[in-house]
Amino acid sequence: MSSPAEFYHSLPPITKAYGTVCVLATAAFHLGLYNPIHIALLYERVFYGFQVWRLFTNLFFLGPFSINFGIRLLMILRYGVQLEKGPFDRRTADFLWMMIFGSFALLVLSAIPLLWSPFLAIPLVFMLLYVWSREFPNAQINIYGLVALKAFYLPWAMLALDVIFGSPLIPDLLGIIAGHLYYFLTVLHPLAGGKNILKTPMWVYPSSFLLLKHCRGQDLAMIFYCLVNDV
Repeated sequence: MSSPAEFYHSLPPITKAYGTVCVLATAAFHLGLYNPIHIALLYERVFYGFQVWRLFTNLFFLGPFSINFGIRLLMILRYGVQLEKGPFDRRTADFLWMMIFGSFALLVLSAIPLLWSPFLAIPLVFMLLYVWSREFPNAQINIYGLVALKAFYLPWAMLALDVIFGSPLIPDLLGIIAGHLYYFLTVLHPLAGGKNILKTPMWVYPSSFLLLKHCRGQDLAMIFYCLVNDV
């Protein structure tokens, strides 16, 4: 049985980096280092106050430490890892591009007043879940030991559970829309004879390669250094 440190070091680079920053963001909040309002996605402050960082920082805040935070983090670790080690194995740049495209799609969708959400980390996690459910549609999932179903239906089951437990509907729905848009453009449309218009651009490859080279098997400090210095 591996230790927590060994498990952490075994994680693939993009999933490790994203999960690490999410944990650091919540830890910094609990230490009183910032107020979430200062990193929330407020478009009027982005465009009129030139607070451009809000377009990025909102993507890493999963909320305070809680059961819901733990569930979202486990979703990153499970579905992100299975995607990055499965369909995206040796395709680190493609996985990074999926995350970038998903973030951009969520920012655009959230600009619609009815779909606005101040933090897009949960939608981004839900996008991972949706893409995973399409890549492993026949996998058997057991929800809390009560309901067994195929992975294809898992995003909708999780959305229904969140509604039942009083969580907002919009973040989950945003993630499903972004995930379907990515899967349609990269898989379904090309299979139907269309052109893949969402190929990973060349500028993504150097960054993902260096992240894989420098951050695989490294500690939190190295992950943070790679992200902050864009190496």
